Amino acid sequence: MNELSNLEFLLFVVVSIFCGLSFRFSLGYAKQLWSQTYHYNLTFSLLPAITMVITTLIAGNIALSLGMIGALSIVRFRNPVKNPFELVIFFGLITIGIAMAINYKYGIGLTVIMNLSIIIFKFFDNFFEKRGKKIFSYSFEEGNQLNILQIRSKKKIAIIEKHPKINELFIDNKNQIFSYELFFETKKELNEFKEKIENQADIEDLQVRYAQ
Repeated sequence: MNELSNLEFLLFVVVSIFCGLSFRFSLGYAKQLWSQTYHYNLTFSLLPAITMVITTLIAGNIALSLGMIGALSIVRFRNPVKNPFELVIFFGLITIGIAMAINYKYGIGLTVIMNLSIIIFKFFDNFFEKRGKKIFSYSFEEGNQLNILQIRSKKKIAIIEKHPKINELFIDNKNQIFSYELFFETKKELNEFKEKIENQADIEDLQVRYAQ
């Protein structure tokens, strides 16, 4: 990578962005609704490019590598991962960025393999489903295709914790962060509940994902 011109390096950065963004379409085919939001699309696009640039900067320089590790240790991911597959996708995006910095063929090859794996698994799932068989079980979210309300607050909120369809509760007592995920059968039901709680001072963030 050190022998590349600035224009060639910029080209590879753009290629890494498109490699990451390609997961949006394969995951969309697999009906993974969590991947269709604005935030995840930006994550898919930017994470490989950022990783590629970092890997290029610290390559062959031990002192810079140690300094970069110390600087990056300050960055903390406070948003809980919803399922193991989501974690695998993030790890894959980081690996693609590293591979692009070493040899672009590895990065593109890994992108193709991961996308094909997602598409092929979903193809066989659809194939057997049409014949009345199920080879995979679905999670609560995937099987019911419900409307989702994700909430992050600074304190516990009783009305949320008592909700009958709370799927996840993540608590970070050290940093006073409480994350909730609620399910609703209809958009109207979700919007009514959202209106009840959105004015509470302790709520830091509300995200809505409607069923398609």
